Amino acid sequence: MYRIIDGKTVSQGVKDSVRDELTALKTEMGLTAGLAVIIVGDDPASKVYVRNKKLACEYCGIESFEYALPERTTQDELLELINKLNSDPKVDGILCQLPLPEHIDEKVVINNISPAKDVDAFHPENVGQIMIGEYKYLPCTPAGVMELIASTGTEISGKECVVVGRSNIVGKPMAMLLLHKSGTVTICHSKTKDLAEHCRRADILVAAVGVPNLIKGDMIKEGAVVIDVGMNRLDNGKLCGDVEFETAKEKASYITPVPGGVGPMTIAMLMKNTLTAAKSKLKQ
Repeated sequence: MYRIIDGKTVSQGVKDSVRDELTALKTEMGLTAGLAVIIVGDDPASKVYVRNKKLACEYCGIESFEYALPERTTQDELLELINKLNSDPKVDGILCQLPLPEHIDEKVVINNISPAKDVDAFHPENVGQIMIGEYKYLPCTPAGVMELIASTGTEISGKECVVVGRSNIVGKPMAMLLLHKSGTVTICHSKTKDLAEHCRRADILVAAVGVPNLIKGDMIKEGAVVIDVGMNRLDNGKLCGDVEFETAKEKASYITPVPGGVGPMTIAMLMKNTLTAAKSKLKQ
């Protein structure tokens, strides 16, 4: 019998922990935390994410600085703002909402955010720290997935872990985090031969490829923990993940829904990273 992994409940626990710790640190040491969020253009999905991040900041007691820039903003203008925020003592974390307009190079923008304020953990320096296991920040979505797996009581060490997807934002760091917990990790992608065979070996399966209902129930090992990172909108307007939920739940021991699974965790882990950034001021 499968059990739903409720991302809303787990994420609430993370936000409560951040709020309680920050409240205590404010009282005892006068610590404040600030997150700057930059959005360029009018992408509707990005606007929703930014609004949700603002609400999470309010809940956790983190000051939110929002910069909504027009689509015509040049790369130089954006970099000038980032450099200003890098030196602003009130700003502990900087997040530039992706995707950016085509005329702006995302890599250049990411590389110009101070690694100390890179609460998305996208900067090459932070990526390298994750590789060697000496990280300050973890990418929010993979870190959220680890929290969801932990909430089930599942031991990762020695388990067969399969990650479907190799993006820099989710797939690659996800594999590294599972490896750090001594999982035996396989990364699958568009060139993988016989994807189903790999998936059927997985004690822990993480789907993060962006293809609606790619993973069917007959591709899942009996009793597997299934984490669906996908968020896809079908022609009928409904949201679905990369896993075909109705058939997958017949095999899984634990499974995340879409929506309500991984999604809420991403913002919760961003709050945790912002608190970590703010706490670094105590060591100065």
